[in-house]
Amino acid sequence: MLIAIINIHVKPEFVEAFKTASLENARNSLQEAGILRFDVLQQNDDPTRFVLYEVYRTEDDPPKHRETAHYLKWRDTVTDMMAEPRVGIRYTNLFPDDANWG
Repeated sequence: MLIAIINIHVKPEFVEAFKTASLENARNSLQEAGILRFDVLQQNDDPTRFVLYEVYRTEDDPPKHRETAHYLKWRDTVTDMMAEPRVGIRYTNLFPDDANWG
């Protein structure tokens, strides 16, 4: 299992549009066979900061995700909304194990 945590800082005037685009992407992403979880988080004390928490079954699934129409639409829609480039970090899950993820 692979977990990606993507930190995103959005320009204040685009917060609502970013949320709309990101929630649409998340809903579609959950339909992919290789994605177990796709959370969109907004920081409480700074609503311009977001985290995408993505859980993939295998190392092969993130590249497949980045080829989907909904991801490409999201990427093209939100790129100019960002105050700075997004930063993604990959993690390997240690616990719970795959059997506990459904």
